[in-house]
Amino acid sequence: MRKYRVLVLVHEDLVPKEDVAQADVAPEWRMEWDVVTTLRRRGHELRVIGVHDDLTPIRSAIDEFKPTIVFNLMEAFADVGVFDQNVVSYLELLRIPYTGCNPRGLTLSRDKALARKLLAYHRIPSPDFTVAPLNRKPVLPRKLSFPLIVKSLTFESSIGISQASVVANEEQLQKRVKYIHDTILTPAIIEQFIDGREIYVGVMGNHRLRVFPVWEMTFAKMSDDHWHIATERVKWNVKYQKRHGIDTAEAELPEGLAPKIQHLAKRAYRALDLCGYARIDFRLDANGKAYVIEANANPQLAEEEDFAQSAKRAKMSYSRLLERILALGLQWQPHRMGGE
Repeated sequence: MRKYRVLVLVHEDLVPKEDVAQADVAPEWRMEWDVVTTLRRRGHELRVIGVHDDLTPIRSAIDEFKPTIVFNLMEAFADVGVFDQNVVSYLELLRIPYTGCNPRGLTLSRDKALARKLLAYHRIPSPDFTVAPLNRKPVLPRKLSFPLIVKSLTFESSIGISQASVVANEEQLQKRVKYIHDTILTPAIIEQFIDGREIYVGVMGNHRLRVFPVWEMTFAKMSDDHWHIATERVKWNVKYQKRHGIDTAEAELPEGLAPKIQHLAKRAYRALDLCGYARIDFRLDANGKAYVIEANANPQLAEEEDFAQSAKRAKMSYSRLLERILALGLQWQPHRMGGE
């Protein structure tokens, strides 16, 4: 196995501490710690830098360290989520290989409305929707009927999503849209709520794609008067997860359904010009119809999170997963989309 000089980009406040026992790793920088310690254990030479709102440290580190590749763990720049694509664009201008998704794929997948339009063009099922621009009241088209779900147009990781995000009438809709505008400070996307199962599919590749087993979030102890959706607390509050029996594992599906969902995941991945690795999120209705609700480029890479666990289920160890991500980054050619 080849050893590389790897420059790891992380957020300024998420630089993993060295010489820390696994049990003492803070949840906030668990992913960064898992990636850095695993790559070092594999024999790669690493330099880790924290970045906030200045590109100078990246250029300086590249000039001094001369990395073979940059392992990109940035999900924002200057606390602006949609600026992560600009960091990757900067790496391309410097002609340095990097891991994860290209700038165009990040742009297309980040904007949920734009992504839905592309999915519709390719006849990939996704919920009907409309957008409420910032500081404007929502106007529903006739095709939308309650219940609906209201989200930030561009934020990921379930930010701004709670039980109140599912609205059953006009008053609740107006209130939730105002909340997104005033608190998250982005436009709101209003979409048809698909009452059903929460399904995920991990996808890897640039041109030739590999899909992992269909994964599902379950809500074993959550009462029927709660919506079974991936809210912010469901995803990130450990006490809340334990109280409501929230877990993720390979989905138990009727025979023949898993390959159909995996095929849809690959189609969505290609439609949005993704590369490297991504997680495609679905809602599965009572009739077994799958709807793409989001494409997450560069998803969470902590060893115990869904993406790595589904890879493990496909007999790809965590260290092998990171090696494959490095290989895809080295193979990617920015001037040739799909250059694996």
